[in-house]
Amino acid sequence: MSKSLPYSTKDVDYDNAKFRHRSFSKVVTQNLLTGNLKRDCVSCSTGKFLFLILIFGVAYLVLAHASSGGVVSNDEKIVNRNSYANGSIVDGTGKIKKFWRRPPRLPPRLSPDEKVRSNGGGQILENPDAVRSMWIARQQKVKEAFLHAWSGYKKFAMGRDELMPLSRQGVDGLGGLGATVVDALDTAMIMGLDEIVAEAGSWVEEHLSERIRNKGQVNLFETTIRVLGGLLSAYHLSGGENGTNITQAGPKPEVYLETAKDLADRLLSAFTTSPTVIPFSDVILHDKSAHAAPGGLSSTSEVSTVQLEFNYLSSISGDQKYGLEAMKVMDHMKTLPKHEGLVPIYISPHSGEFSGENIRLGSRGDSYYEYLVKVWLQSGDNSNSNTSFLYEMYKEAMNGVRHRLVQKSIPNGLVFVGELPYGLNGDFSPKMDHLVCFLPGTLALGATKGLTKKQAMQNNMLNFEDLENLKLAEDLTKTCYEMYAVTSTGLAPEIAYFHTKDFSEEGHDGGNKSSEFVNDIIIRPADRHNLLRPETVESLFVLYRITEDPKYREWGWQIFEAFEKHTKVDTGGYCSLDDVTSVPPHKRDKMETFFLGETLKYLYLLFADRSLIPLDRFVFNTEAHPIPINLKK
Repeated sequence: MSKSLPYSTKDVDYDNAKFRHRSFSKVVTQNLLTGNLKRDCVSCSTGKFLFLILIFGVAYLVLAHASSGGVVSNDEKIVNRNSYANGSIVDGTGKIKKFWRRPPRLPPRLSPDEKVRSNGGGQILENPDAVRSMWIARQQKVKEAFLHAWSGYKKFAMGRDELMPLSRQGVDGLGGLGATVVDALDTAMIMGLDEIVAEAGSWVEEHLSERIRNKGQVNLFETTIRVLGGLLSAYHLSGGENGTNITQAGPKPEVYLETAKDLADRLLSAFTTSPTVIPFSDVILHDKSAHAAPGGLSSTSEVSTVQLEFNYLSSISGDQKYGLEAMKVMDHMKTLPKHEGLVPIYISPHSGEFSGENIRLGSRGDSYYEYLVKVWLQSGDNSNSNTSFLYEMYKEAMNGVRHRLVQKSIPNGLVFVGELPYGLNGDFSPKMDHLVCFLPGTLALGATKGLTKKQAMQNNMLNFEDLENLKLAEDLTKTCYEMYAVTSTGLAPEIAYFHTKDFSEEGHDGGNKSSEFVNDIIIRPADRHNLLRPETVESLFVLYRITEDPKYREWGWQIFEAFEKHTKVDTGGYCSLDDVTSVPPHKRDKMETFFLGETLKYLYLLFADRSLIPLDRFVFNTEAHPIPINLKK
């Protein structure tokens, strides 16, 4: 059994004045005035006489020091300075003054957040305006990367689900609904790229409804988070239902809403045709039917990661059926047995029960924990709402994570989240998917509810458990970043293992021998691929917004530069990699939709002003589509 980490409140802000050292003279004076020596000396006549001599001696030294105001030549200054440096004694009162001279006052130490930032080239940027200009320039680089990715997609794969940038063609791997178009749409809106918004919006208006009516099998989860979520976010950001209205380009907001309703009506068959409240995993769009996945089971994460989208659709359409069906899943899961809040990664739509014992926060388990807190936040963070039970489930689960899944690597103590493939009574596996790097952002969001740490502390919102979770979030973000920095390319593998007292493998490091953690992180040959995933930059974005620590921006910039160096395809688009531990890496012919929908969006927001899509007004679905929080309490 893994031991829980010794998290504490040591990271709480404190007044440095409480810890300032007293000077030597203050120590002597205080001891003379308050110690036993004073009482013993003044109790006899000899003691009184010696005490008076001491007082007059100190007074003489002070007056002698104050009276030295004569002009000293430069040569004398040099001689005296050299004599002092060499330990020699100067004539007259100078030798006493040199001995008694107070040390120069040092400037106050800056906190880590106040330290001067560097632009990476050795040039110090002391001017806040210069720092801000630097991040605006870096934000522009991310926008240029999005334009490059979109140009390849538009040229070679417009209307297909994904781009194959090396062979310069498109492929439909997500049901043929043009997933990249819809996934990238709100990113273009946030970046202010009206030309792309117009192109993507026109395609949605002219083609998507027809595809929804005629296409066959799609996955409930993937279609909900990418296509339905993208349509709903586009609806809000284009001004629908008291929306943000950050763009005037593209069709009217109602086009996105009506298309979303048509799609959701068909996806509802996964719920209504299931014998339990647990939906089937696959939907046939054209005839509104559904069936279970091969093997009969659904992923826990998939059935519990559609609630944000369906709830919001009910809110803006006025039809409660969407949210009611989706929330039945959460109501049911509340009643199922759990292990310290942790649940297996499979659930049966036929029995409504969890299946197997495998517990992990990677694939098939991850976003269950994410949506526990996000659906609660969506309802307006109201303890009296009918979603408050989700927050209690979340807190219990995070306690279970800290107790059962968190360990430290050796020799350098990276904090990581492992797995229990055979349940709580089985062996602990030090395996951590890159997908788990969503967790730091979720922990930080659950602790401060989207406010900065400073604001939350000023409002007395953080209890000990919140501080534990926030500390764990920072530790895990560090680990997720080091999974990038430890490789030869500067890009993370899909899966990493960690060296512990019970587990080690030789010869499987990340290739960057200069990394401090080269012996902590183990990367097996089969796990060395990189799919342009967003989870680490997602957590960097959230941690920066909440802690305001600029190191998260710096880490994000390093990751972005590695993407630019190793995954950019000259003819347009970006590609996945086969092996992040070798340079040059072998490229895979695939640009996932989430590179435009999530990875570049989170990098852009990381470098943006915090007023753009603020965390106390929006929650991001698991595909990074911002959904507005219901602020009505």
